This record gives sequence, C-alpha cells and structure tokens, in this order.
Amino acid sequence: MIYNYACHASCRILLPVDDENNILQEYDFVIIGAGSGGSVLANRLTEIPEWNVLLIEAGKDEFFLTDVPLLAPTLHITAYNWGYKTEPGFPDENGNGGFCLGMEEGRCNWPRGKAVGGSSVINYMMYTRGSKSDYDSWAAQGNPGWSYEDVLPYFRKSENNRIDGLDDRYHGNSGYLDVDYSPYVSKLRDLFLNSAKEMGYKVNDYNGERFLGFSVAQANLRGGRRVSASKAFLRPVRSRRNFHVSKYSRVTKIVIDPATRIATGVEFVKNRRKYFVGASKEVLLSAGALNSPQLLMLSGIGPRDHLESLGIPVLQELPVGYNLQDHVSMSLLTFLVNDSVTIIESRVATNPVNTFDYLVRGSGPLTIPGGAEGLAFINTKKSLRTSTKWGRKIENSLSGSYGEFANEYEDDYADIEIVMGLGSLTGDTSGSLKGIMGLSDELVHDVFHGYEGRDGFSLVPILLHPKSRGRVTLKSSDPFHWPVLQANYYQNPDDLETIVRGIKKAIQVAATTPFKKYNTTILPLNIAGCRHIAFNTDPYWACVARHVTTTLGHLVGTCKMAPVEDSGVVDAALKVYGIKNLRVVDASIMPTIIAGHTNAPTIMIGEKASDMIKFDWQGFV
Repeated sequence: MIYNYACHASCRILLPVDDENNILQEYDFVIIGAGSGGSVLANRLTEIPEWNVLLIEAGKDEFFLTDVPLLAPTLHITAYNWGYKTEPGFPDENGNGGFCLGMEEGRCNWPRGKAVGGSSVINYMMYTRGSKSDYDSWAAQGNPGWSYEDVLPYFRKSENNRIDGLDDRYHGNSGYLDVDYSPYVSKLRDLFLNSAKEMGYKVNDYNGERFLGFSVAQANLRGGRRVSASKAFLRPVRSRRNFHVSKYSRVTKIVIDPATRIATGVEFVKNRRKYFVGASKEVLLSAGALNSPQLLMLSGIGPRDHLESLGIPVLQELPVGYNLQDHVSMSLLTFLVNDSVTIIESRVATNPVNTFDYLVRGSGPLTIPGGAEGLAFINTKKSLRTSTKWGRKIENSLSGSYGEFANEYEDDYADIEIVMGLGSLTGDTSGSLKGIMGLSDELVHDVFHGYEGRDGFSLVPILLHPKSRGRVTLKSSDPFHWPVLQANYYQNPDDLETIVRGIKKAIQVAATTPFKKYNTTILPLNIAGCRHIAFNTDPYWACVARHVTTTLGHLVGTCKMAPVEDSGVVDAALKVYGIKNLRVVDASIMPTIIAGHTNAPTIMIGEKASDMIKFDWQGFV
C-alpha cells in the first residue's frame, strides 16, 4: 500500500490508502512517467516475475478519439496536453533577433502529452529513427554502447513492421510497436514522391540503408488507428501481477538519502493527498525533456546557484536543464491547388462515408497521421559539399559534437526534413491548427483572409541539427509551478540560414513538374511584420521564420548523457552522476538531437535501458 503523508508535520502515523488498487508500500522499481520511455521500461522489467514495478503517471488513459490519426492536432487543445508555453521570444533592444513573434503574447506552444502513453498519445505518429551518424556521434562524444551498430538491434526488437518490401536487416516484425503506412492514399502522394527525381533524390526507406530521400510516411498505426506507447507496451502486460499503475498521480520529489546519496523512493500527490512509495532497487525517471529536469532540480540535483536561489538544498551539482534542443520549423507554407484533392476539415467531417470507412474498414482520410503523408530528408547544401581527407566536418552544436566522420556519411547527411501535409490553415475550420501553433488572430487574418475553404496543402521545413540551445529552469520550489522554458530559437544565426534554405527547397518541391497537374501556386504570406521586405527573398523568409516559429514537440537534451567533464548529467548507463539507484530514461538524455522524429528513438532508449538494468541486477539479460 502507499502511505499517506497528508497529516500535520508532527504526525508520526502513516495511513494506508489505495487498498482497492493493491498498491504496495515498496517496489523494486518505481517508474516516473508513462510516456514512451517509461512504458517500455514497465513492459520489459515486469518480464522478471520476481520484480515488482510501479508506474506513476499524472494523466489518464486514452479514449476512442485519441485513436483517430487525423485528429492529432485537435488533441493538443485538450487536457491530454500539459499546455506548456515558452518565455516570450521578443527582439532585443535594438530590434534584432526574436522568435514566435507572430504567436499569442510572443510565446511558443510546446505540447507535451499528459496521459498513459505520454506524448505518443498526441503526437503525429511518425516513425523515424534518424541517421546512422546521429548515434555514431553519441558514441564519439564519450558514450560507449550508443553507436548505430549498438542501437539498431533495439530498434528492431521493438518494431512490428507491416510494410512489405523493406530490408529485414533494418526492420523487425515481432515487436510490440506497429509500423505501417496509412491505408489512405491521396492524389498528391505520388506527386510528392515523383518530385524526388527532379530534386535530385530517390524514393527510399529512411529507416533503412540510406537516409536521404523522399518517402511515404511510416507511422505507428494498426488497422488505421494510432498505436501509442501505452497500446503497444502497456496494454499487453497490464494483467501481470507484478505490475501496478497509479494514474492521476503527480510526482513532486525524488527522495534521496543525503548521507548515502541513494534514491529511496518518490513523493507524489493524488487526489490532493501526499504519498510516499519506496524503491528497493531503483527510481527510474521518464518524465520527458521538460519534467525530468524539473523533478531532478526539485529533488536537489542541478545547478548550485539556481537551486540555492530558490532555497532548495543541493545534493548534487550537475548541469541539469541545459542543452535543450528542438526541431524548429515553419509551418505556414501553403500551396493552393485547383481540385478537391486536399483535406478541408468541414468536407471530411460532414461526409458520413469517411466515418464509416474509418470505423468499419480502418481506411479513409481519418487514418492519415496528423494529415502528414510524405517525408523528405534533404541536404540543402548538397551542391556545395566538399570532401577532406577525413570527410567533411559536419558542424553541429556549440561544441562541434559531430566531429569528423568518414566519407560514408558525406552523401547521407540531411540538414532539413520536409513534411507534406494534406491540409493547411485554409481548411482549418475548427481552428485546431491555429490553436496548436498558437498563432495570433491578426496573423491568421492577414495571411488567410479570403482563402478560407480553398484547397491547399502544406510543405513544412524542419531544422534537423539546431546549433542553438535552450534551457529549463524552475520558477520556484513549488512542484506545481510550471518550469521556465527558454527556447532560444535562432540564437545561432546558422540555424536561421538553414531554415531559410529549407523554405526555399520546399517551394522548389511544389514547383516541380508533377505538381503542375493541379496548377500548384504558393499562397502569399502577408505578414505585417515582414511587409517592408521584398517577398520571396532570403531576408523575407528569415523574417517569416522569426514570426512563425513552430515546433513538432521534439524536445531533448536537458539531462545530457556525456562524461561528467563534458557537462554530463547521466553516464552511458543513464545513471545520474553522484546519486545511486537513480536513472533517467527518456529523450532528455540525448546529447544531440537526432535527425528525425524523436518517439522511436525514445522507445529505443527504453529498450536499451531495460537490458542494462537487467544486467546490473541479475548479471545477464
């Protein structure tokens, strides 16, 4: 049972509660957060019948609407999203810089899943792993065991790939996590794929031998429905007798013995009452790139000056909350077409055939994951690349962490991803897309007034290797206060230059011969703050990028895996430096962000961590 700490400070009696759930006083492992990393941990650790595992989650279970792939944007304006916003990105006193200038209050929306399944309940279900060089870079930064060769078996282990014709050397078909194409094929999909040749690329499997190229979006779908981390990894094992889940439970502190520096359990609040549960082996922190650093700092692990300024006793000084990275994008590029071949929200919603196809056949436009049908990974500087004796040095991050790689990476390095979406804000009749982006009413009116209801699609350029770094800090010592989120988008000017090149490449894709079939034309972006600059010039697109600064929610890096002398928070076994029996297992450990959507890599991290934990405690896997 869990014991109640809700009584007066002098109270010595601990009252048992939650007997109806058979919650124990102590577990072998307590997992904080039922997101992608935590769900995998719970599944794999309960494979050992002698180990009791408690999974603590602040959110609730999914319901039938979270299953509908096309509704992914709508979920971001529900209680399944924490609803975080960044600090304002206003320009400096000289009017330079800035980001999210066209958003409400100058703040960026940062969606984070609050559910059993975490952000995999509200994301766009994209299944991408990144490039081989991403993981070889991790290993080169002092993290043995994290090269591409090391992590590929864990990707394959978790995967149940249902796509015919893919290379079995790179894909698994017996794991928990379903991967498939959407059953629905629009009239634009083949145009996008056929544009690859004109752009100098091939159609390929970006999770296979080659990374660069154009592809149909691989997604976590089963029968046309979302497969979250909860559906994949938790539902099949919820009946295990050694596995317990506590929902609607907000962890407020990791309890650490100050004398031994051993993590002994966690405190959490449920139904406005405070509880403690012990962990005899380990506390496993899987709360994500924003909440994991928040909990570490609340527990006395973090930058000394910051914690002391808030009156939090420092148990271990570490650079927690630094190194925040994200895939910034510009999601307003809209291309008008002369036929009914895109998604207009009202048209899809009012056609009963679409509902029938989804419910009965698992097909139709409702099965498109977030409206995204195609992905392209490109190198915007491809024609400018030069080789050296050791291969071109791929610049990344302020520390140049990519180092010098062999020529095998030279021709397979992407700096931009382009996502083809079958809809745009011209068809956003409910305002859900506007809501997820946090765009101001004025900007939406200026750009889309007069185009409402027109058929249009989107091409979204995404910056894959940002050099700018943000930070997560505490607002106060109150665990119920949101953390302070500093995005610092485009702080490094190279990032802005790259996203501008990405915007121009996306426009080139829409101008290729295949898209002429529907007389594709770009919708002019009449943004008030950029009207003084000539349209379709580099300075114009730089201005637009600073106004429309959007995210895919790929936040990583705040509990960096690295040697302690290289600003590490956890080591290569994901153990927190200086604290025993405490690991971090989520996207926050990524030293550098991977070139792709981050859900699949986070699941891989959970798979690899599970094996490391099993080896540590039983000597074998």
